Amino acid sequence: MSTIDRDRFDRLRLIRSPNVGPVAYRQLIGRFGSAGRALKAIPDLAARGGARSFRIADERGIGQEILSVERLGGRHVFLGDHDYPALLGEADSAPPVLMARGRLDITPRPMVAMVGARNASAAACRFARTLAQDLGARGCVVVSGLARGIDTAAHIGSIQSGTVAVIACGLDVVFPPENAELQERIATEGLLLTEHPPGTDPLARHFPARNRIIAWMTQGTVVVEAAPRSGSLLTARLATEEGREVMAVPGFPLDPRAQGCNALIREGATLVQSAGDILETIGRIDGRAVGQPSLPFAGPPPVDITEGDRRRVLSLLSMTPVAVDEIVRQSGCTPGATQTALLELEIAGRLVRHAGGRVSLST
Repeated sequence: MSTIDRDRFDRLRLIRSPNVGPVAYRQLIGRFGSAGRALKAIPDLAARGGARSFRIADERGIGQEILSVERLGGRHVFLGDHDYPALLGEADSAPPVLMARGRLDITPRPMVAMVGARNASAAACRFARTLAQDLGARGCVVVSGLARGIDTAAHIGSIQSGTVAVIACGLDVVFPPENAELQERIATEGLLLTEHPPGTDPLARHFPARNRIIAWMTQGTVVVEAAPRSGSLLTARLATEEGREVMAVPGFPLDPRAQGCNALIREGATLVQSAGDILETIGRIDGRAVGQPSLPFAGPPPVDITEGDRRRVLSLLSMTPVAVDEIVRQSGCTPGATQTALLELEIAGRLVRHAGGRVSLST
């Protein structure tokens, strides 16, 4: 079992089991008190939700994952650990576990996300590099996604002062290939983070999930260049949903790469021209540590329910996402009973959770 203890082993096994997402993970730990007891209970929960069978993650595979991460010089960081990024831990859908390689000691410092276009202009890349360097000199850690363009410039500018790269693949995978040297340097001098086990390729569906980590672990997101409907604008939207600051660098109106930033400013994002603008917006004094210890299992745990409760909750669900609070109101069930019914459906693979506390039936 390598250097990881039994409880952490069970937590990883719970996370890797089918249909156990971040919300279900918190609720299962909250209800049963430990991952080990939750693992014993979830086959019954899945059956109550309508599943004919349920397969828990294989112990051998979990052991292999742990050894693979350690051989890469990394470690698993669980939600609730003292070195789990504190601001990220405040989000309801925060990843239950991250794989980290590098300096976790930099995460308590003020953190700012910097994102932008992959095909960014030379001027924008230079500005991003200088802005990141200035932020680092003022005590901030710059967080980005190690993509081409603005991300790369932001990491290069802040590598000496502290930078975090959140990747959409395993620790052993390099993407994009031309950033191999930069990725290794960040893993040595800064911090490399991912929620994906070793061997995971950078699939398209992984990038929006990566963006949420970038947005939620930082006090604010700065967009330097972005076309409409780009991944950078998704990161900005995710930041807004979690109450983080959104900032943007204005650009020339006729440049398509500036349209996203200009639109953000028109919609209320803070216009950024210097590191001072960013520090003023996030409202932190240079170098001040931020964040409180994560409280991953706060709130009332789910409770046992009747078959009538299950039917009422199920009758209100459809393929259209609806807020959980609305289901509580219309069903007449208690919040705890509603959450239990939803948990059973999720474990059974019949429920999908969406941003903003909304749920729908799976297709």
